[in-house]
Amino acid sequence: MSVEASTRILESLAPCVHCGFCLPACPTYLATGDENDSPRGRIVLMRELASGTIAPTDAALRRHLDRCLGCRGCEPACPSGVAYGQGLAAARSTLVAARGLPGAARLILRVFSTPLLWRPVLTAARWLRATGLPRMFVGGGRLSFSFGMLAATTPPSRVPASPPRARASAGPTVALFAGCVMDTLFPHVHAAARRTLEANGYRMVEVPRQGCCGALHEHAGDHDGARSLAERNIGAFHGTADFIAVDSAGCGALLKEYGHLLGGPEAAHFAARVRDVTELLADRGPRPAGPLALDVAYDAPCHLQHAQRVHTAPLAVLRAIEGIRLRELPGAEQCCGSAGIYSLLEPALSREVLDAKLEAIRLADSVPTVVATGNPGCLMQIGAGLLAAGIPARVAHPVELLDEAYRLHGVYAPVDPAPR
Repeated sequence: MSVEASTRILESLAPCVHCGFCLPACPTYLATGDENDSPRGRIVLMRELASGTIAPTDAALRRHLDRCLGCRGCEPACPSGVAYGQGLAAARSTLVAARGLPGAARLILRVFSTPLLWRPVLTAARWLRATGLPRMFVGGGRLSFSFGMLAATTPPSRVPASPPRARASAGPTVALFAGCVMDTLFPHVHAAARRTLEANGYRMVEVPRQGCCGALHEHAGDHDGARSLAERNIGAFHGTADFIAVDSAGCGALLKEYGHLLGGPEAAHFAARVRDVTELLADRGPRPAGPLALDVAYDAPCHLQHAQRVHTAPLAVLRAIEGIRLRELPGAEQCCGSAGIYSLLEPALSREVLDAKLEAIRLADSVPTVVATGNPGCLMQIGAGLLAAGIPARVAHPVELLDEAYRLHGVYAPVDPAPR
C-alpha cells in the first residue's frame, strides 16, 4: 500500500488506547459479540493493514471491515477523539485499490455515478410504488423487505400545499441540495423543505447540474469516485447562495467533509456553507404552528448525530409543532442498519441491527403514530421494518411534519379555488 494511505490510517487512529468505551456503542458488535466486529477490534486490524502485518488481500480483514456500518457511533463515545470514520474510509480505499470493489457494490456505485442511469432507475421505482404493488408484497424476506423499503417512500395523501404567504425578507439565500435518492423517491420532502425554509424567511435559489454527493462511494472505499462527484457539485454550487441546505443526513455528513475529501480553499468554502435543513430552521425559530394530534418518536440518523454532531435542531423543529407528543426513541443513538448500500450488501446483519430498533418501538409506553428521522435510508429501513412487523406507525422526515402543521394552520397562503 502507498505511504500516503498508510499515514492516513495511522494518523486517524493514533489516539486509540483500546479502552473499550466504544464497544457498547457499536451495533455490529452488539449483534455478533465478535471483537473483530467492534471499533476496537477493527482499529487493530486497520493498524496491522497500515503497518503491512496483514495484506490488503486478506479475506478475514475485508469481511470484518465490510461488516462495519460506518455509523460512527463510536466517535462520540471515544474519550480520546479517534477519527474512526476517516481511518475506515482510508482502509477501505486501500482494499479497493488492492482487490477492486465486489461485483454488487461496483454495479450499484456505477449507477449512482451516472445521472443517465440512476434517474431512470429510481424514476421507474417511483412508478412501481405508485401502483401500490410494493405494499401488497411487504414481508420479512430479502425481496419482500425491499418492496417494503420502496413502499416506505410513499408520500402521505393530502391536499397539495400552496406557496408560503409573501413575506418581505432580506434573509439569507439557500440552495437545496437535491441529491439522487431524495430527488427521485422523496421529492415531497424536498418540497416541504423549500416551503418551510421560505416560511421562515430564507430566499431559495435553484441550482442545476448538481448530482449524487458521493457518500455511497466514499463509504465503500471508492475514493476516486467520491472525489469526482464532489468536484462536480462544488462547481455547480459555486457562487450560488449563502447556505446549502441538505435534508439527507448521509449526504450532509460527506458534503460537510468535502474540504477534507478534496483539500483546497474552494472545497473548504463549499463545506462551510452546508447545513442540515433543521439547523437552518432552528436558527430562525422556527415559526410555531399547530396543533397536530400526533404521537411522534424521534430517531436520530447516525450521520446527523454522530458525524455532524447535530442533535438539538431536529428536536427544535418538532417542538415548534403545537399539540404533538414528542419523545426520543429509546436507543436512538444506535444505527437502524441501513447505512447506505449496506442493507443491500449485508442484508442479514442489517436486519439484525434493525430488530433492536423495532423492539424499542414495540415496547414503548405507547406505540408512536409517527417515527421521525432525517435520512432517506433510515426512512426506508425503519419504514419497511414497521410494515413487515405490522406495527401501526408511519415514518416521516421532521420537515414533513412542520410543513403539515404550516399547511393546516394558515402559515401558507390559501389555495385558490379551481376556475369554474
